[in-house]
Amino acid sequence: MTLAIENVSLTNQNHSDLLEKIKQKTAHIGIIGMGYVGLPNMVSKARQGYTVTGFDIDQQKVDNVNKAHSYIEDVATDDLFELVLKHKKISATTNFEQLDRMDVIMICVPTPIDRHKQPILSYIKDATREIVHHAKTPALIILESTTYPGTTEDIIVTEFEKNNYQIGRDFFVAYSPERIDPSNQLFNVDNTQRVVGGHTPECTVLAAEFINQYAHTVSSTRTAEMSKVFENTFRYVNIALSNELAKICEKSGIDVWEVLEASKTKPFGFMPFYPSTGVGGHCIPVDPHYLNWFGKKFDHTSKLIDAATDINDSMLDYTLTKISQILNEQKKALYNSRIAIVGAAYKKNIGDVRESPIFKVYRSLRAFGAAVDVYDPYVDHFISNGERIEVSDVKYEALADCDMTLILTDHDRVEYPSVLKYSPCVFDTKNACKHLNTSDVSYHKL
Repeated sequence: MTLAIENVSLTNQNHSDLLEKIKQKTAHIGIIGMGYVGLPNMVSKARQGYTVTGFDIDQQKVDNVNKAHSYIEDVATDDLFELVLKHKKISATTNFEQLDRMDVIMICVPTPIDRHKQPILSYIKDATREIVHHAKTPALIILESTTYPGTTEDIIVTEFEKNNYQIGRDFFVAYSPERIDPSNQLFNVDNTQRVVGGHTPECTVLAAEFINQYAHTVSSTRTAEMSKVFENTFRYVNIALSNELAKICEKSGIDVWEVLEASKTKPFGFMPFYPSTGVGGHCIPVDPHYLNWFGKKFDHTSKLIDAATDINDSMLDYTLTKISQILNEQKKALYNSRIAIVGAAYKKNIGDVRESPIFKVYRSLRAFGAAVDVYDPYVDHFISNGERIEVSDVKYEALADCDMTLILTDHDRVEYPSVLKYSPCVFDTKNACKHLNTSDVSYHKL
């Protein structure tokens, strides 16, 4: 923790009482939003000894938690059983009136963008109104959702002050962006360093004590918010660079994947990013637009973010063109062809389809008259233009009846030797078959 405790007034009794509850693990924790961020946080805090209540408007999620059934890969059902049914440390509800029993409230709600790439902050606003209306004083409020710099002040602090509460005395407000990487086996919610910025020094101390021993404190909520959008913008623009590299390599007859494998042997000054049909997930495709939107408030447009967006968005057309070219080489047309897509999730070894390329790829292939089968061991369906598209585990022998197998996600549970064995043609956008013999099949890479 980088903030000196001596900088904080010790005469604030509310602060002292709440700090003691946090240290003694007697604080009751409320978490609004039980998705890919909220549920792992619930389990983490319950393991630490806190009593945790999850709040969500989705009755199915609430019922699943109360029955100790996990719907997220990073949370084991066995862990929920221990914490929900055996030790009674976790419960869930749709009744936001129960916020009046919470000492610490974490906001872990979605922050998507609209079709104009403008921030949608309605979930944060709704959560804030529920807290102001129901929460007791004193309480610590921590926003974890990714957003533009100034959101914590503009929405949460302003709403409390409108209701005549003083931040730093009645309520304590901080921003600490989530750093959850689904399916990451090395870093998780318990061992990943977190950034914490409070509205006042008192707020920062409470939030840093609560988050974990890895907390890195900064001077303000705005600084913490900026750090989050920058982290994912960094990834976004570097993915765009790799996508650009893929196009150049194809034109010059160079294997882009071999180039990346060679470059990442450098032990300093280089970090590998990989080309992709689309940038998926709940953060990377969204956060850069929060930063760009924020910059425009100060008459600054990020040319780099705009260029990266153009490049990343172009990869759908690039992929479709490659599909058509590959089929043409076999004297087949995209119209009336049958395409098997392997992988609907946005990344390997999870079932999350948020912002996955599957949506645009599926719609585009169907629009061109292709029949499309979708396989994924982690996903059972997705919604395309209001239609429920069923997804099953890979039926390898059925691949023989398809004109092409398109690998969109490189799940470890997929048997790629079988994909190569049965498929007459494979278009591998993830280099999933890099260690396999592909000489017996029409094999192509992004």
